[in-house]
Amino acid sequence: MFDSTVERLFADLASPAAVLECEGGIGPYSWPQAMWDAVEESGFPLALAPESLGGAGASWADVCGVVRLAGRFNLPLPLPEAMLANWLLGVAGLAPAEGAVSVAGSGSLRLRGGLVSGEAVDVPWGDAVPFVVAVTGGAEPAVLLLPTEAARRQDSANIAAEPRASLLFQEVAPVAQAPLPTGWPTDVLLLGGAMVRAAQIAGAMEAVLAMATQYAGERVQFGKPIGSFQAIQHQVAILAEQTAAAVMACEAAFAAAEPRIVRLQAIAAKICASEAAGVGASVAHAVHGAIGFTHEHSLHLTTRRLWSWRSEFGSATAWSQRLGRAVCAAGAHGFWPGVTEAHFDTLREQRA
Repeated sequence: MFDSTVERLFADLASPAAVLECEGGIGPYSWPQAMWDAVEESGFPLALAPESLGGAGASWADVCGVVRLAGRFNLPLPLPEAMLANWLLGVAGLAPAEGAVSVAGSGSLRLRGGLVSGEAVDVPWGDAVPFVVAVTGGAEPAVLLLPTEAARRQDSANIAAEPRASLLFQEVAPVAQAPLPTGWPTDVLLLGGAMVRAAQIAGAMEAVLAMATQYAGERVQFGKPIGSFQAIQHQVAILAEQTAAAVMACEAAFAAAEPRIVRLQAIAAKICASEAAGVGASVAHAVHGAIGFTHEHSLHLTTRRLWSWRSEFGSATAWSQRLGRAVCAAGAHGFWPGVTEAHFDTLREQRA
């Protein structure tokens, strides 16, 4: 039900022309307020928030398809980030954010005397949203809802022209705060961000697979469609294989994320999806030839996001290194329990 509803919504809102308009050509990103209003009215930013706090009380498994569709349609809005942010606020017993909200997966924030100082790094849409959710470290980690207007910003963008910002806070009072649930990792937003990016990549892979398959069946060379040539069939088969792997990995991670995000599945999903993104974008452009790089063709809208998302909230290399350190630290006796138990917490990362 979620998937069919959101697919119709995104098909109406996030056309290739609308996505290009948000990118603003060579100018700055333009926040699509009307598009956000429609998405907010649909209720999906609050889908993961508990019903007692005004949300839908959905599970991560329920919304995997929604996040994949956001990737498939190149949605130029922080909907996955808002869903993640409001989920963590709800877990901490806090009300969902009013309006658009993003998350800080990494940074150096600290809470002292009720005031927050430090930096939140590479916040998606940090220059456009009024709030950001973050988690502080230390002996008593806390979930914070912070006003972005109180921060000094350094704006940037990824190669898909999606805005990113580093936010520097200096003794700022949070809008809301609560202790992080006992036993939860302080990098929960990094793990959650990796998981939602994996799902977005999976959806984008489904889009490029559909485009490549259609183009290979329509483009005629030497008197017959290029899809009839064995070399092209082989490349499309590789693309389909990588797409299926990314989809299955993210679905497994979302299904396991109850009541909290499971480290092993989230890491595996991000590694698998990030690796698939590089292969998928390469194959899609090879099948399309030079036409796929032109501004008029919609393929680049998706492949630029694949190239961007594979590095956000941790690249495949970064997560593979962390996974390897954890396995080595656990030793031979801890490997199989770490893989098969409900949580990956049995494999602790070895810190330098």
